[in-house]
Amino acid sequence: MNWRVAFRLGRVSNLPTVWTNTLAGVVLAGGTIGDARVPWLLVALSLCYIAGMFLNDAFDREFDARHRPERPIPLGEVTAATVYGAGFAMLATGVALLTWVGYGFAEGTGWRPAAAGLVLGATIVFYDWHHKQNVLSPIVMGLCRMLVYVTAAYAFAVAPPKGVFLMGLLLLCYLIGLTYAAKQEHLNHVVNMWPLAFLALPMFWGLQAALNDPFTACIGLVFLVWVIYSLSFLRRRRPGDVPRAIGCLLAGICLWDSLVMAAAGRPSLALLALALFGLTLLLQRYVSPT
Repeated sequence: MNWRVAFRLGRVSNLPTVWTNTLAGVVLAGGTIGDARVPWLLVALSLCYIAGMFLNDAFDREFDARHRPERPIPLGEVTAATVYGAGFAMLATGVALLTWVGYGFAEGTGWRPAAAGLVLGATIVFYDWHHKQNVLSPIVMGLCRMLVYVTAAYAFAVAPPKGVFLMGLLLLCYLIGLTYAAKQEHLNHVVNMWPLAFLALPMFWGLQAALNDPFTACIGLVFLVWVIYSLSFLRRRRPGDVPRAIGCLLAGICLWDSLVMAAAGRPSLALLALALFGLTLLLQRYVSPT
C-alpha cells in the first residue's frame, strides 16, 4: 500500500472536520487547546477516523466491486486483508493513546477517555460492518461523530457538562441528514428528501445562538448559507451532484463546530475552525471526501 492509496482509503481530506470536532469537545468541557493533552487527543481521534474509513472499504469491497470499481480494493491496488489489518491496528493505537491521555498527565481523568474511545471504536466497526442494509445507519454514523465530542470532553472532565451532549445531539442530527444522502451516492440522486429535515435542527439552534452577539451571528449566517448551498446540488440532480453535496456537507461540519465555539465565547477557536473549513475544501480537490 503506497501513500496515495492510503490517503484515498482514509479520506484524509475530511480530517480537519475531526480536528474541529475534537476542539469543540474540549471547549465544551471547559478545557483549553494549549493543554498538553490536546495534541494526543487529535492524533488518537484522527486514527480512529482513518481506521473507520479503511474498515468501511474493507467491509464494502463486494458492493464497491459492483458500484464503485474505482475504489482501491476493487482496483487491486491493495488487498482487503491489508486494509483490515491496518484499520484495526489504527483503532487499537487510537484507544491506547486515549489511555495515555487519561493516565499520563497529572490532570488526567483516568479510564474515562479510553472507555469513551472503546465505545467509539465499537460504534465505528458496527457501522462499517452493517450500514448498507441498516435503515438506522445514519443514526449510527451520527453517534460516531457525537462520540468524538464526548471522548474529547471526558479527557478534561470527569462529568462533562450537559452542553457537550446537547451539542453532540445536534451534530448527530446534522450527520443523519448527511449520511442519508451519502447512502444513495451510487444512485447519483436522492430518492426521498424528508430525512434531510434533520439538518434543520442544528440550523434552528444556530439562529437562536446568533441572538447572543454579532460575531456568533456572522458564523451562524455562514453555516446557514453553506448548508443551503450544499443542498442545492441535491435538487439539481445532475451527474456528480450527490457526491458534491456530500463533500460540501462534510466540510460544513467545521462550520458547525465554529458556531459551537463562537457561542461558547471562544472567537479565536471559531476562526481556527473557519480556517480548517477552508483547508477541508482545498484537500477535497485532491482526495475524494467519499
